[in-house]
Amino acid sequence: MTEVIKSIGVKLKSKKSRLKRWIIWLGIVFVIIPVLIIIFISPLTKYLIEKYDVKYTGREIKMDWVYVNPFTGYVHFNNLKIYEYKSDSIFLATDGLSADFSVRKLFVKNYEISSIVLDKPRTTIIMSGTKINLEDVILKFAGDSIKSSKEPTHFSILNIKINDGVIRYREVTIPLDYYVKNVNLDCSGIRWNTDTIAGAFSFVPGIGEGKMEGNLNLNYHTLEYKFGTVITKYNLSFIGQYFKALSNFGSFKAVLDANLQATGNFKEAQNLDAKGLFQLTDFSFGKDTTEDYCAFDTLIVQMKELAPKNHKYLFDSILLARPFFKFERYDRLDNIQTMFGQQGANLSAAYASPEKFNLVIEIGNYVKALSMNFLASYYQINHLAITKGNMIYNDYTLEEKFSIAANPMFITADSIDKNHDRVKLHVKSGILPFGNLLVDLSINPKDSTDFDLDYHFNKFQLPMLNPFIVKYTSFNMDRGELELNGSWHVRNGKIQSDNHLILLDPRMAFRVKKEDSKYIPMRIVMGFVRESSNVIDYEVPIEGNLKNPNFKLRDVITDLLANIFIKPVTTPFRTEVKKVEKEIENSLLLSWKNRQYKLEKPQEKFVTKLAEYLKNNPQSIITISPNNYEIKERESILLFAAKKQYYMKVNKLSSNTFKETDSMKVEYFSIKDSSFVRYLDAHVTDSLVFTVQDKCTYVISAEFVNARYKQLMRLREKDLREIFKANGTDAQVKFGTNHSGIPVSGFSYFKIEYTGQIPNNLERAYRKLNNLNGTNSRRKYLRMRTKYNDMLERKFRKAGT
Repeated sequence: MTEVIKSIGVKLKSKKSRLKRWIIWLGIVFVIIPVLIIIFISPLTKYLIEKYDVKYTGREIKMDWVYVNPFTGYVHFNNLKIYEYKSDSIFLATDGLSADFSVRKLFVKNYEISSIVLDKPRTTIIMSGTKINLEDVILKFAGDSIKSSKEPTHFSILNIKINDGVIRYREVTIPLDYYVKNVNLDCSGIRWNTDTIAGAFSFVPGIGEGKMEGNLNLNYHTLEYKFGTVITKYNLSFIGQYFKALSNFGSFKAVLDANLQATGNFKEAQNLDAKGLFQLTDFSFGKDTTEDYCAFDTLIVQMKELAPKNHKYLFDSILLARPFFKFERYDRLDNIQTMFGQQGANLSAAYASPEKFNLVIEIGNYVKALSMNFLASYYQINHLAITKGNMIYNDYTLEEKFSIAANPMFITADSIDKNHDRVKLHVKSGILPFGNLLVDLSINPKDSTDFDLDYHFNKFQLPMLNPFIVKYTSFNMDRGELELNGSWHVRNGKIQSDNHLILLDPRMAFRVKKEDSKYIPMRIVMGFVRESSNVIDYEVPIEGNLKNPNFKLRDVITDLLANIFIKPVTTPFRTEVKKVEKEIENSLLLSWKNRQYKLEKPQEKFVTKLAEYLKNNPQSIITISPNNYEIKERESILLFAAKKQYYMKVNKLSSNTFKETDSMKVEYFSIKDSSFVRYLDAHVTDSLVFTVQDKCTYVISAEFVNARYKQLMRLREKDLREIFKANGTDAQVKFGTNHSGIPVSGFSYFKIEYTGQIPNNLERAYRKLNNLNGTNSRRKYLRMRTKYNDMLERKFRKAGT
């Protein structure tokens, strides 16, 4: 019995031992086999991908190693590289690409990827015309357009993530090479039973500062979208490459800040509903990085509701700070046409080639589409302001440069609302170098032919127009102030307006004989148009309609007839006024023509008289302060020197054989002379030099101009001192510091100030002028002359009179 029990025990123990061994082996099998499968399937996957990559994808694919777990559905490709089509250039490189598959759903034809993660991907998108470097992939996987009767395969990617990526974008035709970095994307992916995709993104520019982040919800079938984005100090300098494709030259920069929310459809620009803040700062576009044509500090647009399709344009505010615009005319074209081609030929060519993508044109077309229905829609701007503007006009088509600017300019308007009866706009601007402008506009927002306009332009000095006046008359002006006022009332396009023009004390100076200047006997003309009070004063009403205005010139004709028949009677009075004014001016100011360094006979006579006064009044002292129109003097030196150099070369002259008669010929011939311009062009090495003045700097150095200018200042002072030295009064003469600026007279001058006894002739002339200004014919314009009289009064008070 005992033996039987022992035998049974041995058998049971043996069975347990075998079972244990089976369990161990089964455990080993279930562990080892998956491990072996994973170990072998991973390199096998790498081998198969790299062997059949070109066959099935058209591109070469390489990686360091692959990890595939067929049991969990996890796949990882380390250091993955996908190359360009038939090229050794890399299209996509990533430190790692990971994906999680749902293994269970594979058996029911439901291919679901739980997530795809790309770590530090680096990719390059290349556009060449309308072709993209993904075109081969798109065509390969486009599939058959014939619908299959089989049940469609369900394919979904539940989540896509990009961590710290770099995306480079290149356009061959522009050319453009731009990239963004620190790209992070968390996307909901693509599902077989939905047609929307949503995600959050962020990135920074590859060059410069800034950041963009936001979220996007897109229906990729209808292309409807909803997004919100925050943009912080984003550098937009890359847009300059698109400008260069449209222009012959130029530079661009801008910084963008925004906080926008919008819904819309990519197929239709007007299908938009947006609100939020849009801000551009440090904007500039111009010839190069040192010369702007258009610029501003800040543009802020605060949108309440921008919905073109619903005919709503509602803005809380539109603010523009320090806008700058410069327009220049050259002998050929202007600065805008030299940049974009004659009559915008470059832009026209770009529009005629829609296959060539240009972001600037696309932005322009988008803005145009958005604003198409603006006037026909309900619009509202609670606050509109343009502050500290600077608008410059330069004209180089004349013998000397003409320049004028509206600076500083302010334009304000409150409560611009289409539902209001009137919209009021106020414009205030200084006019440089002299003048002021005020404009008040009240307009019916529903009808642009219904408005009221009041304007006032004053304190503009006529000598500033000398470049034009000389060209068309051959005369300079050294005095005269312009004032222009008007009031317009327009209803349904019908005009009722009063316009009042006053030219106060216009006075012709010396005649200038130039090759291309026309001649008009201006002294005779002034005799007809100038009244006895030395003023041109005309009322010019305008009637009719905006398309065909009718100028009423009755007042002009009446004044002309009066000047012919009545004015001769007042000739003695006008002669007396002119004599007194000359006496005062000559005692206080000594004017110099451009490049003049020796006193003319009348000036020498006056200075000699002044020296006599000092000799008779030993206690008196005069201070002479040079006030130089330096810009104009330097321009004159430069132009004359360049013409002289050309003249001497053509006539084979040297400095020893160059005579006074030659100097007069050089002075006479025009800087627009075709042979002279060709001579300059032969020396110019920069294609972006458009003006004769700039071209002259290639044949005449800045050092030469500086030396001649300083010499001119010394010679003027020397010529003056010699007269005082001749009678021993030079100790009573002090020379003040040189001042540079733009004189009212349009010419450099020496200001004379008296300390001690005032010359009797000057005092008598001043008092006589006060009496003459009190006469009926001149009293009317006393307000405009006040500034001049105040200046004289201050000088006399300073002298103790």
